[in-house]
Amino acid sequence: MEPFLFYAYPKLLRELWGRCSVKLLVFQHIECEHPASLRNYLKEDGIEWDAVELDEGEPIPELEAYDMLWVMGGPMDVWDVVEYPWLIAEKAAIQKWVTELNKPYLGLCLGHQLLADALGGTCGPARPPEIGIKEVELTAAAASDPVFGSLAKTQKCLQWHGVEVAQEPEGAVVLASSPECRVQAMRVGDRAWSTQYHVEVEPDTITNWGAIPEYAAALEQSLGKDAYPKIKAEGDAAMAEFGQSSRQLYENFMKAARGN
Repeated sequence: MEPFLFYAYPKLLRELWGRCSVKLLVFQHIECEHPASLRNYLKEDGIEWDAVELDEGEPIPELEAYDMLWVMGGPMDVWDVVEYPWLIAEKAAIQKWVTELNKPYLGLCLGHQLLADALGGTCGPARPPEIGIKEVELTAAAASDPVFGSLAKTQKCLQWHGVEVAQEPEGAVVLASSPECRVQAMRVGDRAWSTQYHVEVEPDTITNWGAIPEYAAALEQSLGKDAYPKIKAEGDAAMAEFGQSSRQLYENFMKAARGN
């Protein structure tokens, strides 16, 4: 880097330099549940990321080599350790990441539930399952949170889950809620955030998820046989709002992760 540029624009260049040196680890549980629109922002910032496809038997790498951990959604439940024994190692990795390494964590849907389960909270069946284009509302506690504080108080989101966090881990702060699900988002400690809902939605997200047998069955059981065209149309109509929410969530998380 040219010395003159570094000294002429120190704040900007140090921030850019710091972004480029960040390394992100992503736990995936099915191929189509990836960081979705968040990938665009990572690319813009030049941030390297490695995806571990746990459902395909890929091993968890040395956690110390990474700066941030994102844990995505999936069709399995947190207690399905017999059918998916790798969940045991994943929960241990999440527990180590948050409580020992104390590095930034973001969990979405199953990643939200796994955070709760790994840290001593409990998850249980959502009765009824929450599926569709819904709204969540930030809690009063969210106002002072570095990630959620500047988000819209009411957010439109995609919900597609039959399990929810029944009891958050000790010391967790609930950041968003809805009539159907009390713990829609939470912070654990000062470096781990998670959401039950999705705003990282892309134009093909609902189509891809609707092709997953478990998701398709849940959609039909919850909303009827003709539910797919309706949820797809509602999702398409909300795409601009999803984009605004996902970008703000990403930018706030990255700022909090960098500690500035």
